[in-house]
Amino acid sequence: MRRVLKQKKRIVVKVGTSSLSYPNGRLNFQRIANLAFILSALRNKELEIILVSSGAIGVGAGRIGMIEKPADLATKQALAAIGQAELIKIYQKFFEEYNQIVAQVLLTKDIVTIAERHENARNTLLNLLKMGIIPIINENDTISTYEIGYGGNFGDNDTLSANVATLVDADLLILLSDIDGLYSADPKKQKGAEIIHSVEAITPELEKLATGTGTSFGTGGMITKISAAKICLEAGIDTVITNGSDPSIIFSILEGKEIGTHFVARKDKVILNNYQA
Repeated sequence: MRRVLKQKKRIVVKVGTSSLSYPNGRLNFQRIANLAFILSALRNKELEIILVSSGAIGVGAGRIGMIEKPADLATKQALAAIGQAELIKIYQKFFEEYNQIVAQVLLTKDIVTIAERHENARNTLLNLLKMGIIPIINENDTISTYEIGYGGNFGDNDTLSANVATLVDADLLILLSDIDGLYSADPKKQKGAEIIHSVEAITPELEKLATGTGTSFGTGGMITKISAAKICLEAGIDTVITNGSDPSIIFSILEGKEIGTHFVARKDKVILNNYQA
C-alpha cells in the first residue's frame, strides 16, 4: 500500500505549531529552515506543494513577549494579525534561499459553504501551482473566529488542510505533528502501545483511540487529525500522520517507507468537492 505514495504529485503538507516552535512558544528557526529546504527540493522534482501552516498566534505572542495563550477572542485576533505578518516574512526568507517563490493565502470556511468563493479559491490555488509557486495557507483569524475556538467549519488547521486537499484534488495530505502516528492506545499511559501503520476505514472504535490534547498555543490533537483523514478518505485522498520534529521524514514517506499512520484511500471513490450554493 505504501508504494502508491511514490506516485503522488500534488501534496498538501500541514505543519502544526508544535512542529514549528519550542515548548516555550519560541520559533524553531532550524526546523523551519529544514522544512523550506525539503519542500523546495520536492518542488524542484516538479511535485506540486501546498503548505498549510499553523503558528500565527504563537508567533504573535512571542513577538510581544507573551508566554501564555490568551483566553479572549480580541487578543487572539490581534496576535494572529501580528504573527501572520511575521510568519510569512520568515517563510519568505528561508524559501528564497532555495529560489522558491511562496504566496500567502488566508482562507475562511466560506470556501466550503459558498460556491463562488469555493471556485475562486480553487482557481487561485491551481494557478499558483501552475506557476510553480508554493502557496502557504492559514485560516484568516483576524476576521474569522472559527479556528480559534468559536465554532464553524474548520476549527483547526488539520481540518483546514483536509478541505484544501479536497479543494485542489490533491493526491496526498501529510499531517506533521508532535506524535509518531495513531497508536493502539495512549502511549503516554500504556507502555505497550503500538503505532497503527495502516488504516483503510475510520471506525467508531478507531476514533475512540484519539485524544484532543494539543500544545499551549495549538488548537489540534489526534481527534482533529482523524477527522481530517476522514474528510480525505471520503474524497479519495491518502493521508499520512507522522512526527514533524524532523521534516526530512517527508522524503521517507514519499519513498514508500513505513512511517507514521497511512490512511489508505479507496481508489474507486470519485473525488467530489461538496459545497452549498
